[in-house]
Amino acid sequence: MCFFIMILLLVACNPHAAQPNATPSIKVAAAADLTHAFKEVGKQFKKETGIDVTFVFGSSGQLAEQIKQGAPFDIFASANVEYVDELVREHVAIEKTKNIYAFGRIGLAVKEGVAVTSLGDVSKEEVKKIAIANPDHAPYGLAAKQALERAGLWEQVKQKIVYGRNVADTLTYVESGNVEVAIVALGLMKDHHLPFYLIDERMHDPIRQAIVVTKQTAHEKEAHAFIEFLKGPNGTSIMKKYGFIIPEEE
Repeated sequence: MCFFIMILLLVACNPHAAQPNATPSIKVAAAADLTHAFKEVGKQFKKETGIDVTFVFGSSGQLAEQIKQGAPFDIFASANVEYVDELVREHVAIEKTKNIYAFGRIGLAVKEGVAVTSLGDVSKEEVKKIAIANPDHAPYGLAAKQALERAGLWEQVKQKIVYGRNVADTLTYVESGNVEVAIVALGLMKDHHLPFYLIDERMHDPIRQAIVVTKQTAHEKEAHAFIEFLKGPNGTSIMKKYGFIIPEEE
């Protein structure tokens, strides 16, 4: 009897002693175009591994700045490889973990009833406002600006431009009816009710999306596992479903 009382007292004093080690969770800073795709990837990853994933979505440039300032992310999934390269140069990301995981596409999300089906149509008089993500820190906004420039439309329409904080924020402008057109990521448009028209990918630089593990992670093994899952058959299947182009294996 005394032996069992001692065991009970030990467990009461140290409740964690009788419990198995908890599976670590990881925190991923991810570009806003990944909002829908990565939420599904995260669910499947947890189902297969038991590892929880918390996502913080935003513009790649702003997330990169947060990581440089010490924000507690284990992984950075950028919409532009240049932001990953910047973190590697500044020794806050692990270079050997860098991977190009997808190429993105942009297109026109159009308010119902507005006669826009191609990039050239944004110059029409009925188009009063055009939303794009801020090109200073959002790769999809930069691609949108490049497309307008290469189409010879930028000078003509720049007074119509409204800037979103990131590409997901930009989509809300046309969803709310505050603009007639938004140039946004294909990855956000699966099953969306708004008309959407792809822009020729030759109209902008390739949107090379890269992922990397941060140096401050305390869960490097789990972070590696997430990247491997993303690049594996289940992860790539989900990404393709949302319109991302998967790079060929090297």
